[in-house]
Amino acid sequence: MAERKTKVTTQSVDDFIDSLGSEQVRDDCRTLVSLMQKATKAKPEMWGSSIIGFGRYQWRSVSGKSIEWMITAFSPRKANLTIYLWPQFDGKSEFLERLGKHSCGKGCLYIKRLSDVHLPTLQKLIAASVDHARTHPQMGTRSS
Repeated sequence: MAERKTKVTTQSVDDFIDSLGSEQVRDDCRTLVSLMQKATKAKPEMWGSSIIGFGRYQWRSVSGKSIEWMITAFSPRKANLTIYLWPQFDGKSEFLERLGKHSCGKGCLYIKRLSDVHLPTLQKLIAASVDHARTHPQMGTRSS
């Protein structure tokens, strides 16, 4: 079986952010670090080569393997900032309606730049996702 690429590394979060080409993206990343650190009370860690994660939990794959994962995270991708949230939790739809310009995948929120969204709503959205993850860790079962 291949080794997972998305796991905690020793790469510096600050060095990673500093290496990003756009000042606006670097500033947005520093703001997201602050928002996610406040919500999780956890220090940022690099997961793989481009994901900044906060907090950890264990989940079991369908095969029964226990896997460590981040509670919340983000990654500055070429097209947008990808924010990793819990797929479903109370109030998520309402927060998204008030957030501003964004798109969504199952557990991902895509934002071009933070100036496109209402930051207090984003903070509440992240906090609600983190709270749900901490109170429903058994829902972390995924297939792998």
